[in-house]
Amino acid sequence: MKNIRLILVSFLLIAFIGCEEDERGTQFVDNADAPSDVSLQFRTTQDNSGLVTITPTAVGATQFEIALGDGTGDTISLEPGESIDNVYAEGTYTVGVTATSINGLITQAEQQLVVSFQAPQNLVVTIENDAAISKQVNVTATADFAMSYDVYFGEPGNDTPLSANIGEGVSYIYQEAGTYTITVIAMGSAIETTTYTEEFEVTEILAPLNSAPIPPARAESDVVSIFSDVYTDVTLDELPTTWSSATFEATSIDTDNIWKLTSLDFLGIVTNYANGIDVSAMETLHIDYWVPSGQTNELLVKIVNTIDGGEDIESLGDTVGGSWQSIDIDMSGFDGGDLANTEKITQILIDSDGISGVVYVDNFYFYREGGAPLTCTMVEDFEGTPPTFTVFGDIADTQVVANPDQSGENTTGNVAQLTKSSGSQPWAGTFFDISSPLDFSSCTNIRVKTWSPKLGAVVKLKVEDSANGDNSFEVDLNTTVTNQWEELVFDFSAAPNFNYDRVVIFFDFGVPGDDSVYYYDEIEVIDNGGSTPGLSFQDFEGTPPAFTVFGDIADTQVVANPDQSGLNTTGNVAQLTKTSGSQPWAGTFFDVSQALDLTNYTKIRMKVWSPKLGAVVKLKVEDSTNGDNSFEVDLVTTTTNEWEELTYDFSAAPAFNYDRVVVFFDFGVPGDDSVYYFDEMELTN
Repeated sequence: MKNIRLILVSFLLIAFIGCEEDERGTQFVDNADAPSDVSLQFRTTQDNSGLVTITPTAVGATQFEIALGDGTGDTISLEPGESIDNVYAEGTYTVGVTATSINGLITQAEQQLVVSFQAPQNLVVTIENDAAISKQVNVTATADFAMSYDVYFGEPGNDTPLSANIGEGVSYIYQEAGTYTITVIAMGSAIETTTYTEEFEVTEILAPLNSAPIPPARAESDVVSIFSDVYTDVTLDELPTTWSSATFEATSIDTDNIWKLTSLDFLGIVTNYANGIDVSAMETLHIDYWVPSGQTNELLVKIVNTIDGGEDIESLGDTVGGSWQSIDIDMSGFDGGDLANTEKITQILIDSDGISGVVYVDNFYFYREGGAPLTCTMVEDFEGTPPTFTVFGDIADTQVVANPDQSGENTTGNVAQLTKSSGSQPWAGTFFDISSPLDFSSCTNIRVKTWSPKLGAVVKLKVEDSANGDNSFEVDLNTTVTNQWEELVFDFSAAPNFNYDRVVIFFDFGVPGDDSVYYYDEIEVIDNGGSTPGLSFQDFEGTPPAFTVFGDIADTQVVANPDQSGLNTTGNVAQLTKTSGSQPWAGTFFDVSQALDLTNYTKIRMKVWSPKLGAVVKLKVEDSTNGDNSFEVDLVTTTTNEWEELTYDFSAAPAFNYDRVVVFFDFGVPGDDSVYYFDEMELTN
């Protein structure tokens, strides 16, 4: 006998989907991911009848197919919230489930079902305090002849048990630490149950287990650091001051130095009592803090100018316990009170409104957002007297013309035009001399605005000594867009110290001419302010992540780097094979232990290897608990069969909990057994 029991009214589901379609159109459907966290919940009547209720669950599923595994071959279709009742004889069964998303993506799973009319035996219960979540207790129970179990956690006022399949775990967070009576009841299809009881001490986590978030890389001129392992700290005359009303301890987690403040009323710090420190150019005060769960009071920071007089105080808000909190305070808020100026800050206080517990502090600094890279020298902008061009390799000419596309990156009046004539040499190009040699002693990059009709065309920029052509240095980059202006930044930091008074440029280097027309403009030497170290979140050198593939591709796995050359000489990389016949949207994802910090970092950099030129590489980040909270960026490969670095701009990403990373290769094209590799994924600015 089988019957389906509706738990949720399907009309509500239809209405919900209808409202979503009104607001977001078909994008909601197109961007849906394959269902995740697919599982089956088993419950049985304890009457020796073998009647089992099966309830499928998943994130992102709109339909389930249940293979009962009872030998009948029956498959039952269910919607979210529905259950199926089925009568089983005694025995062990494999029950299968196929979960389908709104756009047809599927995820399959199987679970073992044991039906026995004997009372559960050999009940083994594991009860543990969670290592990361304060006052959370995790319980797991196993037993022979059992199907599920209930856990009564013994907290006053809560008599409702939590249930799970036998062998799976349940978790519960207590209001207060202490000793509680925890009762576990194992159940099968038999009338008899088996009970286990334990007096268990629930503990509270009173110190952070992990380091504070790593601050982004910033130029030293953009930071005034009081305390941080990343930046150079100012000299402190007193820490703590003799008049501080708090117990101070310098401690560490792994290699991260932190401050521990106990019985905090206020902590005084003297920065430079004679002259003070100047934070007037800084835009933001940053501080990371950690307090235990349930400890809620207000934290404040006071800055004092004892030289000119005055002080002001700003609140960090009510504390949030159990995890590191990163707080940024707008420095314009310190213009109140009687603070004369912020050029001579001599004292800083961390204050509180009645905190009697413990506060951990890290990354305490002032900063300003770094500007665009500094233009050290404008080499040529083609707006005045044009330079004398010399062409070579059988091209027609190079000349200064009116900008044919005053849009996007370049709205100037004049630009240089280079026509790579049909039949010209693969190495054809042009050069001009400059009156003063280029100075790479402090500014090491050359930025050029280019316009190309071709994607992935090599733009070679070369500098040389006009008196000795052997004294030269060159850098290659590829165009990443077509028929629009883009900025290419060439790194000349490795250039030898020669007299560079000649600039040479080649377009579509290595390919014979075909009458294509190229433009370039605003050649300037800049500093390297646009290049900052990244924060790596996956390099595939340690324990590999758990990959989930979708769209009918074979798999994703960590393998030895098949091409240890060029931009990537690391040992291990991720390999994705886009299987023949797989979907155009096929790809892979993995979860990260800590959500990506797209507040302090705005870009994600990834090294890729592709056998195809111009293949779309889509990078998507999302909340693993809510696939609608996502953001994605598309870039295209600009080379084949070698490593290249793609930098994705996530500055427009909404503030979600991005703990899932999704990668698609050759997006929009069905699979053809092409093999792709990716590596060294990092946050950057």
